[in-house]
Amino acid sequence: MEIVQIAQHVDDLDRAIAFYEDLLGQKVAARFDPPGLAFFMLDGTRLLLDPTAPSGLLYLAVDDVEYSVDQLGKRGVVIDTDPHVIFQHKDNTLGPAGRDEWLAFITDSEGNTVGLVSYSDSDPND
Repeated sequence: MEIVQIAQHVDDLDRAIAFYEDLLGQKVAARFDPPGLAFFMLDGTRLLLDPTAPSGLLYLAVDDVEYSVDQLGKRGVVIDTDPHVIFQHKDNTLGPAGRDEWLAFITDSEGNTVGLVSYSDSDPND
C-alpha cells in the first residue's frame, strides 16, 4: 500500500499556490476552478490544496534543514521550531542507519504547520 494523496487546508488558493511553489521549487501540477483545488506532485504522491480539507501536518524532506530554514526565514516565512536533531538512526527501522534525523517546523501561508526533515551523518562519538 502507498499514499496516493494528502490534502491540506487553504483559505486563499492563490496565496497557497505561491507559497508551495516557492517551498517545493516546482510549479503547481494542476488547478481546477471551480471548485478551487490545486495539486502538486511529490515523488508520486499528490499534495492537494483544498479549502474544504482539514489542516494536516505535513513532513517534507529537504536536502538540508538548517539551510532551508535559513533561506525561508530570509523570505519572511515564520519559523516555529529551529532545526534540531530528533533521532539518531542506529539501524534502518525508521530511517537510514548511521544518520541523524533533523527537524524544524514552519508555518505556511495559510497558518498550517509544516515539518521539514533532513538527514546528516551521525557523530560516531555519540
